[in-house]
Amino acid sequence: MLRARLLKAAQDAQANELGDLKRSQLGGGGRSEKIRTYNFKENRVTDHRINMTTYALDSVLAGDLDPYVDALLADKRARQLGESDGH
Repeated sequence: MLRARLLKAAQDAQANELGDLKRSQLGGGGRSEKIRTYNFKENRVTDHRINMTTYALDSVLAGDLDPYVDALLADKRARQLGESDGH
């Protein structure tokens, strides 16, 4: 009986940890958590995660995402370096 209770407690703790991780990755879906804004009138694209704005919506819609991918990767590397330095 004790073994079953300990197993259940460990499973519950793992489920809670996975749930917290999933929620932190997904966010709440609110308007303030937007990732990217496309403004057709101004031909503007803004990526809110890295605060990058370009005036090349037509090229983004054509599939040229390299500037955004490069900037996102650079931001990720910078954050990882900051974490590894102990900050």
